Amino acid sequence: MKPRRRVLGIDPGLARLGWAVVESRGASVTLAGCGCIETSVRQSVSVRLRQLYARLDAIIRDYRPTAMAVEKLFFTKNVSTGIVVGQARGVVLLAAAMAGLPVDEFTPTTVKQSVTGDGRADKRQVQRMIQILLGLKRLPRHDDTADAIAVALCAAATKVVH
Repeated sequence: MKPRRRVLGIDPGLARLGWAVVESRGASVTLAGCGCIETSVRQSVSVRLRQLYARLDAIIRDYRPTAMAVEKLFFTKNVSTGIVVGQARGVVLLAAAMAGLPVDEFTPTTVKQSVTGDGRADKRQVQRMIQILLGLKRLPRHDDTADAIAVALCAAATKVVH
């Protein structure tokens, strides 16, 4: 029997951080769990980052992934948004390091190419393929969650994750 691999896919963000755990065994891939961690703009950035870490740590303990895959940052016109997302990514990478998880990073283009066959696919196309590939009755409520599922599927399909 082929070994089981569980990949925790992350779409980083401070206001909303999407996460998804996919389990693969050979060519078979299933969704073990997914969600969106939301933090309040009424709280300080440091408190919000601590909340992200605590929630990620709990997800890692609950789902016991064997690896993590994170969407790479792309340069944005809004520098302050890029900095905040970078801070959230730092917390994600710290959570992985603290849990001893290997991490692979994928560009949005690579994720889209892996999931849809087209690196320029729009969000709707990516979401539809996620639904088809995993046999989901409905799409996740948040785009961030769907993006995290796509990142995890990309990692499972490319088998780059250690």
